[in-house]
Amino acid sequence: MAPRFTVTYFIRAADAAEAKSRALDIALEQTVEIPRHVVPKGYVEEEILGRLESLETDPNSRQGFLATISYSEDDIGGDFLQFLNIVFGNSSIKPGLKVEDIGLSPGILDLCKGPRHGIAGLRARAGIGESPLLMSAIKPVGLSTKELARLAHDFALGGMHYVKDDHGLVDQKTSPFDERLKACVEAVGEANARSGAKTGFVPNVTGPANAIIERAKQAQEAGAGGIMIAPALAGYDVIRTLAADPDFTLPIVSHPAFSGANVVSPDCGFSHRTFFGTLHRLMGADAVIYPNFGGRFGFTREECVSIADACSVELGGVKTIVPAPGGGMTLNRVAEMRETYGNDIMYLVGGALLEQDNLVEACQRLCDAVNA
Repeated sequence: MAPRFTVTYFIRAADAAEAKSRALDIALEQTVEIPRHVVPKGYVEEEILGRLESLETDPNSRQGFLATISYSEDDIGGDFLQFLNIVFGNSSIKPGLKVEDIGLSPGILDLCKGPRHGIAGLRARAGIGESPLLMSAIKPVGLSTKELARLAHDFALGGMHYVKDDHGLVDQKTSPFDERLKACVEAVGEANARSGAKTGFVPNVTGPANAIIERAKQAQEAGAGGIMIAPALAGYDVIRTLAADPDFTLPIVSHPAFSGANVVSPDCGFSHRTFFGTLHRLMGADAVIYPNFGGRFGFTREECVSIADACSVELGGVKTIVPAPGGGMTLNRVAEMRETYGNDIMYLVGGALLEQDNLVEACQRLCDAVNA
């Protein structure tokens, strides 16, 4: 018998009988996808078929139940995308089902080595100790390469540890990827030479499937400080593939674009902690960007804290990653964020700095506020 991993689902149901019926349907749908009475006896029924392990009333005051179902590692075949397919493939299309948690097995941990650097590695590359990390983004789309490189320079000179592309910057005619990568790495390098800092430029390599790996390797050769990928756009196995590549050594930052439908419903998709925490660590992201509470996207404080907790909770030896809440953050919220997240955080502040008259001084004020 192969080891089994578990998935805990929230099931919207009027009573326990309905919840059990839906849970058993999940066990079928996620594995054999045939009527229960025709499941072959022996190996398929005893090993491959999902197994309902527990069913209890949801403690979070939702009208429903929590069902934990176990799946055999033999279902996976050493394939990360098949792992995701078993976790929530066809059942994700059905209403009133939400993945609340994933319990890992040795085989899943062997398949998913996790991040290469994690929060400790990002701090080491930035040359800092246990203090929070700082990141800003050059934007908007439509500026020339020269203008964007100037922003990257000033962010770095002002004290940001990482300066990334905006997620909308790809290969537009106003700032082609090759040209922007070279110019921004050089601009950040000039700022570092003046300040003595170790700021890294993080290009967005999200793009056509045949270009992502090539751009990531190009960024490494150019001296970038990391790369950024939106896995919901690029594909969930891309980050894992790069993180496991012995010839690729840069940190990977995950961007949440196109992923909102996975988490915003109260009873469909994934819990915030599972999607942005557990799954991104398994993918191999070193930092995960997500919308902060009180910003322009509507995540609650509790949801954001759950993500941060999932970034650092013990996960079979998988490295701790850094939560990077952003989306409308302002300088006057720093104290609130420090109280909420502590030191193990990456502040992602962009627009609030860009609206200041002097970008370098604005960045320095942010640094002072974080270190106060």
